[in-house]
Amino acid sequence: MTEAAIEDVRAYYRALDDHDYDRLRSLLAPGFVHYRPDRTLEGRERFVQFMREERPDDRTSHPIDAVYQDGAGELAARGRLLDASGEEITGFVDVFVVGPEGIESVRTYTR
Repeated sequence: MTEAAIEDVRAYYRALDDHDYDRLRSLLAPGFVHYRPDRTLEGRERFVQFMREERPDDRTSHPIDAVYQDGAGELAARGRLLDASGEEITGFVDVFVVGPEGIESVRTYTR
């Protein structure tokens, strides 16, 4: 795992928070899958569509407290989901698999 993959993980959250859907799309592999506690979103285009048009609150932010990497090629980001006023909605850990075509999957765990 390289520093570039860690930067891609950080860029993923910046793209979400900035509503930069072109940048978000560019970070994701075509077969991207997001496993969330409430649903699974399969495919890069489906995920970008959800984030652009369907997410419950698009005024949130995702400050990241730490990014961890393991020897098996996964990265984990620990952060907080904040509402528009800066109040914490929940804490989360996202586990990323990053491959040669970009971020292949994200599995979200919330508290």
